[in-house]
Amino acid sequence: MAETSSNPKPDQMTLSLTLSQGLTPREAKPEERGIRLIQLLLKCAKHASSGNLHRADECLRQITLLASVSGDSMQRLSAWFASALAVRLVKRWPGLRKALNYSQLQKQEQFDQARPHVGRAFTYLAFSYAIISRTLVKAMTSERVIHLVDLGSGDLNLVRLENLGTRLVKEAETLNIPFQFSSLNVSLRELTLDKLKVTSGEALAFISILNLHTLLAEDDSVDAHFSHNNKTNGIKDSKQMSRFLSTIRSSSPKLLFLVEKEADHNLNKLIDRFVEGLHYYSAVFDSVDATLRANASSGERLVLEEMFGKEIENIVACEGVERVERHERYGRWMVRFGQAGFKPVRMWHDSMEDAKEMMEACGRNGYNIVNEKASLMICWHDRPLYAVSAWTC
Repeated sequence: MAETSSNPKPDQMTLSLTLSQGLTPREAKPEERGIRLIQLLLKCAKHASSGNLHRADECLRQITLLASVSGDSMQRLSAWFASALAVRLVKRWPGLRKALNYSQLQKQEQFDQARPHVGRAFTYLAFSYAIISRTLVKAMTSERVIHLVDLGSGDLNLVRLENLGTRLVKEAETLNIPFQFSSLNVSLRELTLDKLKVTSGEALAFISILNLHTLLAEDDSVDAHFSHNNKTNGIKDSKQMSRFLSTIRSSSPKLLFLVEKEADHNLNKLIDRFVEGLHYYSAVFDSVDATLRANASSGERLVLEEMFGKEIENIVACEGVERVERHERYGRWMVRFGQAGFKPVRMWHDSMEDAKEMMEACGRNGYNIVNEKASLMICWHDRPLYAVSAWTC
């Protein structure tokens, strides 16, 4: 079945892919449908970026014939990216956007029900936490008291941190080291040295899991205006990040652990971060498929993927200080931390028997761990998803 638009223009024809004759769009072969969805999404992003609402709307209409939150991973991914583009378009009418928001229901109860599946879907992150706990304890065996401070985590990360805290307590007990685990009660932007409540004699360590990138949010229009003098080594300067790292360094921590998405979504142009987002989240959705398989219901899977959908929406639909999902690759974090006076700490894991077992378990589902520039890359079929690193002053 050909495209429904009559007399398509030449630029539309270049992105056209005729579906198998006699099939409805959702009955098309997955490979064929997936290519068509990518083409339509990229086309829609270009129209949304240029403000061509009518053409963007037509692309969205065609995408809805092919995408589905209950389909295969490409269909589900496309549904979330299409939704994000729609939100971006609707934002042109603040009244309409606000009215639509009233209909959005909180889904915390659904998330609570899905917690067991959250742990199973992201078991590979448990590997990084095992390495973090071992690195922390081994680096501080001579310390009198260890104090680990969580620099802020969302629901998903809080579930994992509870396990990390328990593991650290056990490790510290075996070495007869008093251990304290606490969470920051203020936002990263409001952090000052006195709010850290550091006690004299403590060996202080910090951990930030999928959260530090939010400090990179800023007014992009101002950034664009002064772009000629606010970059260092090709990386945009961030006053908020510099101020935060300076505050952390002034507390003289022994270690700072960082876990961040290995992606580059801190780009000014919509189409650039849209393409980067499609590439990154396609691997994420494929990994969810492989990990959960038949173990979770469609409702539970939907709740899990909605967490990623919210990230996608922020990356695509928001601008300026509202766009907080500004993930950067480890290479950029190396520059930022180096400028702030931090040095990377190599995180060894090859000699750890439990780490080997966890890595083998991850590998059975397509995950692998790669040592790269003193960091650990958690990959899905060699596509990096997360970077785990440790730093010292």
